[in-house]
Amino acid sequence: MTITRYTSPLVAEPIAGMWSNCLVVDGIAYLSGLTSRNADLITIDGADEYEQTKIILGKHKALIEAAGGQMSDFTKLTIYVTRMQHRQGVWKARAEFFSGDFPACSLVEVSNLAGPTIYVEIEGIAHIGKGRR
Repeated sequence: MTITRYTSPLVAEPIAGMWSNCLVVDGIAYLSGLTSRNADLITIDGADEYEQTKIILGKHKALIEAAGGQMSDFTKLTIYVTRMQHRQGVWKARAEFFSGDFPACSLVEVSNLAGPTIYVEIEGIAHIGKGRR
């Protein structure tokens, strides 16, 4: 088994190295749940679900590309939201990053995420080089 860790300047390093943002294990990429906090762990105030999802998927794109993949390699997303009634913004942003066959997806409403103005967190799985075109 080969395990490789990938990073990107767009994604904050995990606090005290307690997890990895992106691990590729034998060609399968596992991306940790990411939020819209910037590389300095500052929450972007005023960003709604649409804007937060765009920021997060931009981070996923940077990580998957660092690992040698592309967005079409994603096979599964798990999306956590604190306000299910605003999910249309999530779907709108997702459509800007994916086309054709979208990855499998779960959408889960939770009571809280990592901060009071963080409304979306997304984790993903991708099969590098196996794009679903």
